Amino acid sequence: MKPRHIIIAALSLIAFAACKQSGKSTAEAGKDTANVVNADSAYNEQYRLQAHWSPKAKWTNDPNGLILHNGTYHLFYQHYPDSTVWGPMHWGHATSKDLVTWKQQPIALYPDSLGYIFSGSIVADEKNTSGLGEGGKTPLVAIFTHHDPKGEKSGSSTYQNQSIAYSLDEGQTWTKYANNPVLKNPGIKDFRDPKVFWYAPQNKWLMSLATKDRITFYSSANLKNWKKESEFGEKLGGHGGVWECPDLISLKLNGKQYWVLLVSINPGGPNGGSATQYFVGNFDGNKFTPLDSQTRWIDYGPDDYAGVTFGGTGDRKIFLGWMGNWLYANQVPTKNWRNAMTIPRELSLLSNKGRVFLASTPVKELGNLAMQTEKVDGNQLTPGADVFQVIKQSPAQFTLHFTTPQLRDYKLVLANDAGEELVIGYDAAKTRYYIDRSKAGDNSFSKQFAGVAYAPRISSALNSDLKLVVDASSIELFADGGLSNLTSVFFPKAPYTHLKVEAKDMKVENMEVSPLKSIWK
Repeated sequence: MKPRHIIIAALSLIAFAACKQSGKSTAEAGKDTANVVNADSAYNEQYRLQAHWSPKAKWTNDPNGLILHNGTYHLFYQHYPDSTVWGPMHWGHATSKDLVTWKQQPIALYPDSLGYIFSGSIVADEKNTSGLGEGGKTPLVAIFTHHDPKGEKSGSSTYQNQSIAYSLDEGQTWTKYANNPVLKNPGIKDFRDPKVFWYAPQNKWLMSLATKDRITFYSSANLKNWKKESEFGEKLGGHGGVWECPDLISLKLNGKQYWVLLVSINPGGPNGGSATQYFVGNFDGNKFTPLDSQTRWIDYGPDDYAGVTFGGTGDRKIFLGWMGNWLYANQVPTKNWRNAMTIPRELSLLSNKGRVFLASTPVKELGNLAMQTEKVDGNQLTPGADVFQVIKQSPAQFTLHFTTPQLRDYKLVLANDAGEELVIGYDAAKTRYYIDRSKAGDNSFSKQFAGVAYAPRISSALNSDLKLVVDASSIELFADGGLSNLTSVFFPKAPYTHLKVEAKDMKVENMEVSPLKSIWK
């Protein structure tokens, strides 16, 4: 997927010409440059996340093609293997058995004569509706956007089209369909990011497609021929920027089925730049109808974007986002790699004051990384008490969970000996959670980076719970069962070795801190 505000440099166009000649990346043929950086040292770099997926080297953005197939989770992702800034897009590939430890695979899809490989999805065509299966093998079919940079440069409005590729060896190698594209652009400048699933009630494939300032639904019997069903969103939701990366899923609440439409938007997020909104409603195989016109966000933080769900997981819906923001994603101060994914999150529906909301919490599999959990009694959490000293250790990456019987003002301050601090808290007067990274580390790379991000409190309960997932350069906040969430990256000079609680008028019942093992060791 391409950020609208980035103009491709001449260097990228030269690199693309080389891509078209070879059919592969501009690196040496058959060689994944993401593996050039020594594996033993790659994940020990400054700022390198230890509990989140990131490629060994170079640029990454949107997660693509998320699917669970034959016991393996597949993560494909937007990737430029020749630079740490955005360029000609490929599909990188990683696999996992448990959603938390990942193995990097060779690049799956390379740019070609039709263009860069932008965002999309993958389905397991179990009925072989596409006819691409052979010898009884179920084809994995990737549906993605071909983005033609020459067409864009020439001023054409049809430079984005939908194409397919297929794999008969569990996603290890891919063949592009000979008659691509399968869905041609009707004249819409932004026409991308197909998310496809099988709609059993009507025995057809359904595609959610980002089309400028709305989502268009298409259907197909064979993944090759597509028919337009309907449009949604022209006058609903946030419209501060183009709509991207849609995903239509179903979830149940108290036995009743609802449909949820995820839509990323850039710019126009609640804390500036990129963010993902959602709508709860009903879907009849043709049209999506929201329950109301309220704009809601799956994560209010500045660094959770372009998230979609894994296919093949049944009723369980697992969401993964890109931990970045187009305001500064190309400038963050990492060296050999740039950007990462969020923690995978489980989605559910919760009711509050008669309205239905989408909640997200870290997947249970994150517990596989947890070392011995340290429990801190609320009586030990006096104002200013250093939690890390109380538990006699300073974990580099960890989860933290606490509950309180009545929510009032509080602050959690993560600090290091360099004088940097990251502040997490709740403002009772304004009923909102916040993360303040203005003094958390290096923010010199962008004037739009430092500051405070807020999330309104949605829950109306007196009591509250808070869960944090903290890594070397990221924090994810999940409040009130995942109703109010904030994700933020930061770049400290040194690891945080102090965690203080400031909750003068609020009782913390207990706190649990669970250090996390590195997924790279």
